[in-house]
Amino acid sequence: MPRLLTAELDLQMSGPVDVILQIAAARRLPVAEERLTFSVGDAELEATEIEDAAGNRIHRLVGVPGTVAVRYRAVVPDAAPSLVRADPPSAGLDAITYLRPSRYAQSDEVFAHARRQFRGLSGADLITAVGDYVSASTSYSPGLSLGTDSAVTTLASGHGVCRDYAHLVIALLRALDVPARYAACYAPGLRPMDFHAVAEAYLDGCWYAIDATRLANRRGLVRIATGRDAADCAFLSYYGGNIALTHLRVDAASDGPSFDPAADDSAELISIA
Repeated sequence: MPRLLTAELDLQMSGPVDVILQIAAARRLPVAEERLTFSVGDAELEATEIEDAAGNRIHRLVGVPGTVAVRYRAVVPDAAPSLVRADPPSAGLDAITYLRPSRYAQSDEVFAHARRQFRGLSGADLITAVGDYVSASTSYSPGLSLGTDSAVTTLASGHGVCRDYAHLVIALLRALDVPARYAACYAPGLRPMDFHAVAEAYLDGCWYAIDATRLANRRGLVRIATGRDAADCAFLSYYGGNIALTHLRVDAASDGPSFDPAADDSAELISIA
């Protein structure tokens, strides 16, 4: 059954601002219907779509004074999750890129902790153990973490939101020589509903999703963006002025399966398209 994705953002601007959005489903997905609009009152604004090397669709526009209404709607046909393999020419580059420390996933700073905590584990057992550890040691606490918090912050504080869980999983895996990356997603069944983030681990030529929050069913996830960490996948960034996000509403639903998070076996290796 198809999944219906919607996002609404109202951006209050006092002058021209360079606005960067990543809210559209990734290019690789089979989208049956899609509409993305930008408007101020009755006037439509034009945005430029840019696709980066990871297949992320970036929409860029110059905002104008007033409230810019961003509206996105897409229908994505349901499909059984398939193994997400790295293309042969890029597999080596992926392994290098996603093993390195990054802005929010400082694998070098958690190296000693990771090596002590997960000594003797490898392969699928290691991936599962890291997800279970972060799930058990971190409390989901909306409003307590900051946009500048990193894996090191989350490890020390023991609380965060989905991006923080993903960053900690990624940092620990990289410290254990497992390539790991960040995926921003729409998540049917997620509560509270919002944009969602998970980690992905590379094993035997495939990428597998790890959701240490246990708040979403990985089989329902719809990829928006992929990157080293949240810095590559932010749904909104802007330059040259100020923006107030006065309204945000995200929804993801399915006409068929409910994608109940409780039905997702965290020990099972699952890929998202």
